Amino acid sequence: MNVITKGIAATALSVFAAGGMVQAQKVDLVNNEKEKKVEVKIDGKAFTSYFYPGEDKLKKAVLYPVQTARGTLITRGWPLDPRPGERVDHPHHVGIWLNYEDVNGNDYWNNSDAVDHAKRAYGTIIHTGIKSMKSGKDKGELTVTADWKDKNGVLTLQETTTYHFSGKADQRIIDRSTTLTAVLDEVAMPDIKDGMFAIRVARELELPSNKPEIFTDASGIATKVPVMNNEGITGNYRNSNGVEGEAVWGKRAIWCNLTGKIKDENISVAMIDHPKNVGYPAYWHARGYGLFAVNPLGMKALSDGKETLNFKLKKGESTTFRYRLVIASEHLKDEAINAMAAEYAKTK
Repeated sequence: MNVITKGIAATALSVFAAGGMVQAQKVDLVNNEKEKKVEVKIDGKAFTSYFYPGEDKLKKAVLYPVQTARGTLITRGWPLDPRPGERVDHPHHVGIWLNYEDVNGNDYWNNSDAVDHAKRAYGTIIHTGIKSMKSGKDKGELTVTADWKDKNGVLTLQETTTYHFSGKADQRIIDRSTTLTAVLDEVAMPDIKDGMFAIRVARELELPSNKPEIFTDASGIATKVPVMNNEGITGNYRNSNGVEGEAVWGKRAIWCNLTGKIKDENISVAMIDHPKNVGYPAYWHARGYGLFAVNPLGMKALSDGKETLNFKLKKGESTTFRYRLVIASEHLKDEAINAMAAEYAKTK
């Protein structure tokens, strides 16, 4: 091999190592009906599960738990599987989910067994079936259905959600596409803070806390979040406009990236909005204590009254919410996420 050929080979190898030509890994979906979950394995290793335990345990189906390619848990364990040193606030923050605080006056976001259902109208999202499930050499696809029912059990929205799971080397990707169809004559989803696509992350990925906080939900229930031991707490947000830290809250952006470190593993959790979504680019409802969410409908609440949307659907009308979540065992650079966002924008 001459010098030029060696140079080309070395360049190709470096591109491959950087992830540009890394081969996609096999994705297996396993239906575990007994435990009410669909297990997702990538390259033979556990990644996450679509978990639908029923409304007596959770008020919506979730992806839980979620691990990096190296097997590190990035979702909070409490309240399902408590781990030492975790916060024990907001019991409705479990894994990865999608719901909203106000749908025809019913709160789907804050619903859990910890709230007083006599004081406020809470809605429940009930898993109704697995429509299709496909494993594959480069991706897995899961389509599920659910009913959004109000406090009286009245069907309000019908949901069809498709997940695409994929992985390459030390990277995992979840693409979620959720179509909501109105069943009633009108379904109103007015501007409000708590929504919509979200993940509650492990303690190590929170931002260091320097003061106690009290968070109050729409029904006036206050949750005290104290100052905690910040040892090993390494999280930081950065959005597509270069805004960092807790300042990303209430800002529009195409994407937002949470970086941190768990033990010796650098981790990124990047959430990407899609240009076909209502309200694109959306406002971000990302908090330092581990709630990482994007809310396309809460414009008035998140813009401090500068914008208003008051989204509504008529009977039979649908809207689709599309989001990509990237979990990488490295601190992703802006350029890499911009490229992922551009690629994602081309999808349906």
